[in-house]
Amino acid sequence: MTELLVATTNEGKFAEVRAFLKSLPLAIVSLRNLSSWPAVVEDGATFEENALKKARALAEYSGMLTLADDSGLEVAALNGAPGIYSARYAGEEGNDDKNNEKLLRELQGIAEGKRSARFVCALALCAPPRCGLKEWTVRESCEGRIAFELRGQNGFGYDPLFFYPPFGKTFGEIDRETKATVSHRGKALKKLAEMLPCLVDLYTKP
Repeated sequence: MTELLVATTNEGKFAEVRAFLKSLPLAIVSLRNLSSWPAVVEDGATFEENALKKARALAEYSGMLTLADDSGLEVAALNGAPGIYSARYAGEEGNDDKNNEKLLRELQGIAEGKRSARFVCALALCAPPRCGLKEWTVRESCEGRIAFELRGQNGFGYDPLFFYPPFGKTFGEIDRETKATVSHRGKALKKLAEMLPCLVDLYTKP
């Protein structure tokens, strides 16, 4: 069975990926299954560049087929910020509370009709050097707006602030399975899952 390394230590992201790909003949592991791994500086100018950089580095290091993502929130009233800096918007990597607090501060006084936002997800799949470092990317997005306060305990990141109009709820108020049917990452993973059988076949051939 082909091993697929998911290049994340974020348990929420890993759970979403594993749930989407569980029907495929893959042994899915996260970085936490490795004894160590290299730090990758995400200094690309786009989500795709950052995802590819992570996927390449960790495919080379692990020797495994590697899936990496870079995702974030783009807020129209903030000229697309926080964008590729979403995870470290408040200055500390992965501090959801501080990131959400800063976003609310930046949007203070902005009317509901001007709080439109989108989540973006770029997935990059990379085969290791022995298979020629083949690469594939997928990009999807989800449109919504930023709520005036945190709502819901589900999800992670900006989910409690991201209001999705068709459901009348934030992503923090819906369960993971429902969110996956409409979210940026869910749509990207669905597309990738449809492609993966062919890609794995290419990957396993010398």
